Parts: sequence; structure tokens; C-alpha cells
Amino acid sequence: MPAPGQVQAVLRQVADPELGVNIVDLGLVYGVRVEEGRIHVEMTLTTPSCPLASALPARVEEVLRAHFPGQAVEVALVWEPRWTPERMSEDARRQLGAP
Repeated sequence: MPAPGQVQAVLRQVADPELGVNIVDLGLVYGVRVEEGRIHVEMTLTTPSCPLASALPARVEEVLRAHFPGQAVEVALVWEPRWTPERMSEDARRQLGAP
């Protein structure tokens, strides 16, 4: 059974295709829970009207299933709390040239 930190590390491989920054550093991953045989990820997008509303969660599922075979994967897309740029890591801010 993977640890939540291992799941987070794998999620760093998933980049937002529009911004080119991984979803963890963007602050899009709100939570990771690992239970017997199941990985649950709670995530959001930068905006509800994001054109990647179905593609990005599907990519997260695909990557996790590939790295953790035999684990069920659930990705919940949530809108509360609302994403804001303050959720980004310092690395993401540097990559995007944000203050």
C-alpha cells in the first residue's frame, strides 16, 4: 500500500498542459487519502470553466493506476475551497513569474 507522500510524488508528474507546472505545485491537489486497496485524491482546477475539467482528473487516474497497479483510484473534483494563486508553491510562482 503506498503512502500518501508517494502518491503526492507521482502526482508531481502530472502537469497542467496550459501552464506547464505540476498540479501539486499549482495547489490543485487538496488531499490524498490511502486506504486498503484504494487511493482517493481530492483536487480542483483553477476555474470551473476550465477546458480541462474532465481531461486533468482522467490523467491523474491514469498516472496513479500505472504507478500503483492493483489499487483502486478515485479522483474527486471539488470547487470548495475555491482555488486562488496563493495556493501555489514558491517553485510554481517562480516558473510562472508570479510575485
